[in-house]
Amino acid sequence: MIPRNRPVTNESDIARQADAPIATWRRRDAPAFRQRVASLFPGSRILIYDLAQAHAYLEGRPIPALPAGEHPDDLLNDEEAAAVLGITASTVRAYAAQGYLAAGTTVYSLRVWPRSDIEERRNNPPGQGKGGGRPAGTKNGPRKAHAYEGDPRLHTAAMSLSAAGDTPRQRIAADLAHQHGGSVRTWERLLTQASRQGQN
Repeated sequence: MIPRNRPVTNESDIARQADAPIATWRRRDAPAFRQRVASLFPGSRILIYDLAQAHAYLEGRPIPALPAGEHPDDLLNDEEAAAVLGITASTVRAYAAQGYLAAGTTVYSLRVWPRSDIEERRNNPPGQGKGGGRPAGTKNGPRKAHAYEGDPRLHTAAMSLSAAGDTPRQRIAADLAHQHGGSVRTWERLLTQASRQGQN
């Protein structure tokens, strides 16, 4: 994560500051640099570093510590957002593309979301809180047309059905569960509902 939305940099910019071609810097300087300054997203192919730490390294100063603990302004990648929401990273990306989740911002080609947005989404999923369904204890009022009304996965299911041709529905459901998380049975239900809507 990027702690508290601090300024960041990447290796191309670091090489430019060191007045070296990026290929030369990566071959000659990057190994020592990476031992001292950790990427903010370990395991990601996109290497992003804290700007203050990178400057300290280049200037031969002690590397400052990053702020500890969670903060609403932290920027999370899809894996970190997924861990907060209890879903898969691919589902985070799908939800963001479908408008079910904030689109996030791009930092050096990496999509990130403020922790506050992700926690708000976790704590107040659609259909809960203000304006979400009937107040507790009431029996009258509008009901959903079906259990998955308003669920963005329904659109994904419909698109998969239209592209699947003669592929068995159970196989489509298994593929969707693998790609987006959730159970195969849930995706089978979503596919069934998407099929019904397509026939109306």
